[in-house]
Amino acid sequence: MTIPRFHLAMPVDDLDAARHFYGELIGCAQGRSSDTWIDWNLHGHQFVTHLAPSRPQQAHNPVDGHDVPVPHFGLILTIPEFHKLADRFRAAGTAFVIEPYLRFEGLPGEQWTMFLLDPAGNALEFKAFADDAQVFAV
Repeated sequence: MTIPRFHLAMPVDDLDAARHFYGELIGCAQGRSSDTWIDWNLHGHQFVTHLAPSRPQQAHNPVDGHDVPVPHFGLILTIPEFHKLADRFRAAGTAFVIEPYLRFEGLPGEQWTMFLLDPAGNALEFKAFADDAQVFAV
């Protein structure tokens, strides 16, 4: 099954900080850009950071005893990719909103997850499922 690519545009308040975070830390290839936006290849998806100096306040929802930031977005990675990225974040001194941990251990949907903020305060979640067929498990 071919999964359609998504397009997501997010506000940032500093394009140089976005270049460092998305380009160098996460490893996204940079595409077209201007003085006010940058296109990124986020694992085959078109992700765009737009310069926007102000942003709405963020909300949180309780999940598994954690305050999950809303809205948020991210990627579903393989378990080795997840741990490699978590190690890169740790090495860079990135502060986690929710440290990497294993959810639903031994249950349908078992997954590693971590939450962090980009330099502009956008919340990101990265996940890795023990069984990729369980992404939509009930």
